[in-house]
Amino acid sequence: MNAVIFDLDDTVLRDDLTISDYSVRVFRALHSKGFRIIIASGRSQFSMKPYVDQIGCVDAYISCNGAEIWEGACHRLMHQELFSVDLALEIARFAEKHSCYAQVYEGGCFYFNQYCPWATRYATFTRLKGVYVGRLSEYIHEPRNKVLLIDQEDRIAQMYEEATAQFKDRASVTCSKPVYLEFNPVNATKGKAFERLCSVLNISREDTVAFGDSLNDLSMLTTAGIGVTVANGWPVIREYCDDVCLSNNEDGPACYLNEHFLNGEVVL
Repeated sequence: MNAVIFDLDDTVLRDDLTISDYSVRVFRALHSKGFRIIIASGRSQFSMKPYVDQIGCVDAYISCNGAEIWEGACHRLMHQELFSVDLALEIARFAEKHSCYAQVYEGGCFYFNQYCPWATRYATFTRLKGVYVGRLSEYIHEPRNKVLLIDQEDRIAQMYEEATAQFKDRASVTCSKPVYLEFNPVNATKGKAFERLCSVLNISREDTVAFGDSLNDLSMLTTAGIGVTVANGWPVIREYCDDVCLSNNEDGPACYLNEHFLNGEVVL
């Protein structure tokens, strides 16, 4: 193997949103042996940066489900995919039609359309600042990298079906959590971003291992040479994976990597 790519939430992050010291030591041990360390998340760059800095050996990281690729050491933007203003507005109106909470991103902030518990929870979860702007269809005046809708699980499932039909071949529609419906530019997936990084970093995809838990990880898991889901991962993605590791709360990816590629040299 020459590279490891992994999701954050519900994969490497524990339920308390921390990365264990053990996981950090495993990633650093792999990096010292020549492995490239790559993170891919639905989170924005500002929300990922503290974890990148904590690990300390990340070669590159993918934010907003593949809409952006960043250098790990200096946090320089390497590549970006954006919605046109018109398409971003169409997505905003889709949310308004369903009276759904929705938000977009800029810098260290997210800009949302409804005062409700979703906004408060998201701010706590991501450490980003929320800014209320009212109707997104009146706020959006420039290209965007992502639009996120949040609602009850059954409502998101219904909207997912409608959105995939309405925006087919024009947007990437996915879910990282059952209550999230995520819209990204059509070429912004974790898998496509990973392919781009493999080319830039001269990595053979056949010699990579990926870890993920949910629908937005599927393109990445099937692009890597070995795709591994955590025990707490969505059942629907298991059939596409080559293996299953322990859960996120048991440091599953780190334990798997330590056992298979470090001969157990990192002690818990």
